Amino acid sequence: MTSIRRWLLGWLIFGMAAASAVAGFAIFHTARDEASELFDYELRTIALSLPSNLAGAGDGEHRNPDLGGLADDRVVIEIWDRGGELIYHSMQAPVFARLPAGFSTVERGDYHWGTFGVDQKDRYVQVAQPISVREDLALQLALHTLWPLAVLVPVTIVLVLLVVARGLAPIGGLSRALSTRSIDSLEPLRLDGTVPVEIKPLVEALNDLLQRLHTASQAQRTFIADAAHELRSPLAALKLQLQAASRDGSLKGEGQTLERVEGRVNRIIHLVQQLLTLAREDAHPVTSTVPVSLRRIGEQAVGDLSLLAETREIDLGLECEGARTPNDAYTVLAEPHGMSVLLGNLINNAIRHTPRGGRVDVILKRAGARVGFDVVDSGSGIPEAELERVFDRFYRGEQAQGEGSGLGLAIVSRIAERHQLGLSLRNNEGRPGLCVAVFGLKAHDAEAPVALRI
Repeated sequence: MTSIRRWLLGWLIFGMAAASAVAGFAIFHTARDEASELFDYELRTIALSLPSNLAGAGDGEHRNPDLGGLADDRVVIEIWDRGGELIYHSMQAPVFARLPAGFSTVERGDYHWGTFGVDQKDRYVQVAQPISVREDLALQLALHTLWPLAVLVPVTIVLVLLVVARGLAPIGGLSRALSTRSIDSLEPLRLDGTVPVEIKPLVEALNDLLQRLHTASQAQRTFIADAAHELRSPLAALKLQLQAASRDGSLKGEGQTLERVEGRVNRIIHLVQQLLTLAREDAHPVTSTVPVSLRRIGEQAVGDLSLLAETREIDLGLECEGARTPNDAYTVLAEPHGMSVLLGNLINNAIRHTPRGGRVDVILKRAGARVGFDVVDSGSGIPEAELERVFDRFYRGEQAQGEGSGLGLAIVSRIAERHQLGLSLRNNEGRPGLCVAVFGLKAHDAEAPVALRI
């Protein structure tokens, strides 16, 4: 994946490093050329300024001319008379052959020498100097010139890092604002004066997309709610008419046929009720929590579904683990109606998928400041490959038993998501059945003077 930050930093730093390298190379060669010109001028100046009475063959019987600091530059002086005889040569220096007047470069041993010769009235003067001296001086000049550049490069790199980070900060802020949003939050992004002009079209396009998504989502929720509401009343009336006709004998038919018709009507009514519940949950993305008694909600849910359990000969019960007192209310911060729907759907789903003579247990659990509950049944369980899909809407496994619409666990997942709860499904170990665990409810201090709601 392409990164704008890495792309900018890479090219800026590479370009700066390349430009610095080219500048350093040019500075070194410029210093070298300037040093060469300086030493050529030095050689010419020495040759023209030597005294006319300078003579001797460098045997120690004469004194070298006072060259000042130039003696450190390893300058070799040679003088010939008109007859071509060497009359002066610097001490402890190699002897060069007489070269033509002007500047020349010769090789002597392992060194290259730069020379300058001048023909005067009664003598010929030749001055030589090693090229390495010029190279050393050029290097020193280059280093003296390049050290500000060596300091400037890292400072500029740090400045580039800061500027790029500052320039891309609005994109990072926009990403964080979107990543921290709830999945149900479709409100437009708010623009302020800190948003750059370049990012404004992107923000406006996102806001337009969010607005269209909000409109489509609202239309879907409205349709489901209206359809479920409109279907619920006619279906309830149809069921009553079917029961009345069956009692007074106006509806004739085999008993099994009437039972199947009534079963289909009950299933449609249950589906409509689930659709209406799901639409309501989708319409309330934000959960307002209050202290509620999870134990009282569990007792009410078990009581409401006890008749269904009795008709199926299923043992339905409520257990408490980790209770602080015998009458511990398991007070938690939650939305009362949502928790009632969540627990009711789990118990209803467990009863519908448990065979006759089975068992369904609701187990309240407390672990420190967190409270949760398990709904355990003795049914056939769910194949491991389908555990991740059972929360999808309208999904029913290939081995699913009993009546159902495929929306029960989807509603449970939606409510758990609104409450930011953990939800897990696992098959019982060593025995048949399924365990649905809900955890993460925040326990409320039982001693606080607040009214409990269910």
